[in-house]
Amino acid sequence: MRKILNIAHVYMILGLVSGLYYREITKLTGFTGDTQLGVVHTHVLALGMLFFLIVLALEKLFALTSSRLFGWFFWIYNVGLALTVAMMLLHGTLTVLGHPSGAAIAGVSGLGHILLTVGLILLFVTLGKRIPAKPASAGDPAPADTAQPSAL
Repeated sequence: MRKILNIAHVYMILGLVSGLYYREITKLTGFTGDTQLGVVHTHVLALGMLFFLIVLALEKLFALTSSRLFGWFFWIYNVGLALTVAMMLLHGTLTVLGHPSGAAIAGVSGLGHILLTVGLILLFVTLGKRIPAKPASAGDPAPADTAQPSAL
């Protein structure tokens, strides 16, 4: 669980730094147009920090890390997010500096998105294996949060 919390923390720092980078480079160059730098910090905070905080809660409920697939999800998703964000930073910086970006940037970004998708599929497969498919039978006691309130 500590690894999940640590990666969420790293993404929080990167998200805040990327927002600072966007503000400072556009101010320094006097750039006022549209650039991908404006959404990098949101992507990192949402797809990185918030996402892994949710995964942390799911880990607490369903012990996801006990599944062998969780390690695959963790690394594939993180590599995909790193590639995607790096290409957004590169493309956005080139835009601010007035340079064109080539097809290679789009290609690597596409690879990052593919890895993110594979990572999400692995997460859902892992969740599916950790959550019982069969509902509780009639003889089983009701969970505490679904018990009927007592009459007054």
